Amino acid sequence: MAFKDRIDAGERLAATLERFRGQDVVVIALPRGGVDVALPIARHLGAPMTLLLVRKIGLPTQPELAMGAIIDGDQPITVRNESVIGFSAVDQATFDAAATEELAEIHRREALYLGGRRPVPLAGRVAIVVDDGIATGATVRAAIKGLKARNPARIVLAVPVASEEALDMLRDEVDEIVVLESLSALGAIGFSYRHFPQLTDSDVIAALDAAEAALKSP
Repeated sequence: MAFKDRIDAGERLAATLERFRGQDVVVIALPRGGVDVALPIARHLGAPMTLLLVRKIGLPTQPELAMGAIIDGDQPITVRNESVIGFSAVDQATFDAAATEELAEIHRREALYLGGRRPVPLAGRVAIVVDDGIATGATVRAAIKGLKARNPARIVLAVPVASEEALDMLRDEVDEIVVLESLSALGAIGFSYRHFPQLTDSDVIAALDAAEAALKSP
C-alpha cells in the first residue's frame, strides 16, 4: 500500500478508529509530520487535537539516525537507543549536549505552536497518539513515557506505517496499536508515501487552527 500523502494516510487511519467516535478522546500529534495525519482523525472522531512535543536525538554524524529522544515536562524524559549509541561509540557528554540542543528546540516549538492556546486536559481520557510513521521507535517511546505522566485512561498508538522491530518494543508501552502497513525494506518512512514533503512550523499551526475550527462548526 502506498499513501498519496499524510492526509490520505490519516483518512485511512480514521476509518479504522471509528469505534472511538463518541468516546472521550483526545488526538495527540507528534509534530511536525504527525499533524497532517492526525487532523483527519480528529475531524472524523469529532475530537480535540493537541501536540506532544518530543524530539529525536540524532547522531552527530548522521542526524536522521536516532540515538535517543527527549520529551519536555516538569522533568524532561530522555530515552536512549543503546544499540545505536554502542556501535557509534557516542560518549555521555556528546549525548547530553545533543539532548540539551533538542530540548531548546522543544521549548521554541511549544511557545510557537501552543502559546495562547487553551491546554487540552488528558487525564482520564482516551489518548490516540499519531505520527506519520515509526522507524526505530525511540521518539514515540519517549512521547509515550511523557504522556503516561499526564494520566490518560487509555493510550492508543495509531500510525500508517511502522517497522516490526519498533512495534515489538512499543506493544507493552500502550494499550493498543493500530498500524496499516509494515515499513518498507528500504527502511525509510517516506517510501510509503507518494508525496512526503517536510512540514513547516506554519503547517503545524494551520493544522491546529483547522482542528479547533472543526470542533466549533455545527
